[in-house]
Amino acid sequence: MKSKPRNYFGTDGVRGRANSSPMTAEEVLRLGMSAGNWFRREVGSSGRVVIGKDTRRSGYMIENALTAGLTAAGMNVLLLGPVPTPAVGLLTRSMRADLGVMISASHNPYYDNGLKFFGPDGFKPSDKVEAEIESGLSEPKNARAEGIGKAKRIDDGLGRYVEYAKTTFPKNLRLDGIRIVVDCANGACYRAAPEVLWELGAEVVPIGVSPNGYNINEGCGSTAPGKAASKVLETRADVGLCFDGDADRIKVIDETGNIMDGDQLLALFAENWKRRGRLSKNTVVASILSNMGMETYLKTRGIDVKRAPVGDRYVVEEMRNGGFNLGGEQSGHIIMLDFSTAGDGLIAGLQFLAMLVESGRSASELAATFDPVPQVVASVRFAKDADPLKDEEISSAISKAEKSIAGRGRLLVRNSGTEPLVRIMAEGSDEKEIRTMVDSLEKLIAEHK
Repeated sequence: MKSKPRNYFGTDGVRGRANSSPMTAEEVLRLGMSAGNWFRREVGSSGRVVIGKDTRRSGYMIENALTAGLTAAGMNVLLLGPVPTPAVGLLTRSMRADLGVMISASHNPYYDNGLKFFGPDGFKPSDKVEAEIESGLSEPKNARAEGIGKAKRIDDGLGRYVEYAKTTFPKNLRLDGIRIVVDCANGACYRAAPEVLWELGAEVVPIGVSPNGYNINEGCGSTAPGKAASKVLETRADVGLCFDGDADRIKVIDETGNIMDGDQLLALFAENWKRRGRLSKNTVVASILSNMGMETYLKTRGIDVKRAPVGDRYVVEEMRNGGFNLGGEQSGHIIMLDFSTAGDGLIAGLQFLAMLVESGRSASELAATFDPVPQVVASVRFAKDADPLKDEEISSAISKAEKSIAGRGRLLVRNSGTEPLVRIMAEGSDEKEIRTMVDSLEKLIAEHK
């Protein structure tokens, strides 16, 4: 079957505003039917699919539409309810399903939603597979009355994930006496994360654990960690863990309120794993957005850094192709293939806590790794059908700016794969210079009609 360009899929599945294209009930139904048909045909599927979701109100609509499309294609659907995205990857593989789908828009506001697909091995599919699923939207469905699948709720999906997450924490360690602020972003891990940490012995101070369908990521979680940082100081906690809406990202807060991003965590894990002899090929995989300071720091410690395009699934692809077991993104995706097939905020948090307990050091001492190179970022929203980066004046300005900073820093300007945004990132030793550069490009792109 000839693949067509991907119009629905971005860097992390399909995403958009709920009740607007492509996240309408009708289009989700068609995507479900096309995905079901593809997996049954190409994978020799027995027809089993697991579906998880986060806490958005629109998840009810999308879950029903997706189930209708999949059952129409002859798939038998197992509904997990609210679970973290990595739990869907885990359960797709452990329950011998042929397909997994997470209904989530990750760190986006409540009014967005999306679909993240997983193959039978628990990994997200390639661009080629996504393109073929899209091409199936225009094919005859050939649905038969006798080939309709069934759907049922699974009550122990979350419990399976909770128990698995605990097994990744060293058996000889406990969290007794450690006070942890846990910000679950009113999202998918609002039950799992506090439960796991409490059962491992921690004193848990939970926030962002009262989802109402509309408050996911709202002023909380990994995209807004200020609330958790204040709570750490208020309660004199030892550490804070902040997750995003579907819990595949994490930010860690030390006892002083300092916030550690994904680059700092990745450097910390890489150095620790190399020292223990468990870092495969002494290499980590980061994204093109990861800070230059991290790469410089790791190289002085004999650790190579490979870079992948933005998106945790591209990081995972690079890891699998190169035989590496640790990777991540500045945004807080930390991928540990020894434990999970996707970014898993909770498991990454547990590995940090294990290091904290084992070392006997404070979180601030543990996190003192590298000094980031000054980095300035900006985002410019544009009309859905527009593409400012194709404008000749804008592309010329970007090229000129890239040449001006070559050898002293980096400039990256790209379209977001999840929202109608142009994202601008510049880094270099002269913060004033890169800030002026970003401000100028931001203004120019914003004026584009």
